[in-house]
Amino acid sequence: MNLKGVMQLRPGLLIKVEFLAPVFHQNNNNLFAAMATLKLFFSFLMVTVHLISSMAANRHMLMGNQMIDSNWYDAHATFYGDMSGGGTMQGACGYGDLFKQGYGLQTTALSTALFNNGLTCGACFEIKCFNDPQWCYPKAGSVIVTATNFCSPNYSKPDENWCNPPLKHFDLSKPMFTKLAYDKAGIIPVKYRRVLCYKKGGVQFQIKGNPYLIFVLLYNVGGAGDVKDVKIKGSSTGSWLQMSRNWGVNWQTGAKLVGQGLSFQVTTSDGKMIEFDNVVPTNWQFNQVFDGKNNF
Repeated sequence: MNLKGVMQLRPGLLIKVEFLAPVFHQNNNNLFAAMATLKLFFSFLMVTVHLISSMAANRHMLMGNQMIDSNWYDAHATFYGDMSGGGTMQGACGYGDLFKQGYGLQTTALSTALFNNGLTCGACFEIKCFNDPQWCYPKAGSVIVTATNFCSPNYSKPDENWCNPPLKHFDLSKPMFTKLAYDKAGIIPVKYRRVLCYKKGGVQFQIKGNPYLIFVLLYNVGGAGDVKDVKIKGSSTGSWLQMSRNWGVNWQTGAKLVGQGLSFQVTTSDGKMIEFDNVVPTNWQFNQVFDGKNNF
């Protein structure tokens, strides 16, 4: 017998089925066995499709917990700014309004040992309060933050210079610190590790500067988060031009590109490169922001 039909495994997902079973003329038991096998096949198919659908739906939740380095390292953490994020905007990485740029309050400044002269800007860290029952919240879990600022060293004091090299230190936004410990603690021991960044939407390109020196601010970078190389191409240049890091997440070029459409090649610290073709139209203006559509 031929079995045909359409199965609806869940709303919006239809599967056309055509199954040829052997024809049994005399033994009903064999027919019942074939039907039982067919029912088992359909049950397996439904479970498989459900698992695939669930994995796709939850991909964004997994991204933020994937680790670049599974090892936990020792450090300390303090906080700066207030609960509304006042005092944490702008900063040494070159970002602007962190709310508008999608980072919000999930940010940290890094000590000299971690900041690496700005090369770590944009990287994401998972941090948890560790081995301080007086100040750590019980079962506080961890926070994931993006590096957006620099905690500068202070050589004028004899002690409590937490951001001086070679110390590894996080100066968290106050809302992030108070998810881990009481703010009265002031400073807490922590464990940290690098994780992949999950950012909604595409990489963002803000064009700044002037016709003779163009700056491009890159933000909302996912994956490794920290950018190690940027190339730019104008619609009339015909070839890729190497950009140089000006500071933090700002890259520059002296090429005359006003009036040209712009494309970019962006490479993160893990070596992954994405080409953003024709991101910027020919009629672009300084201080405009353009969506790269894709992300790491």
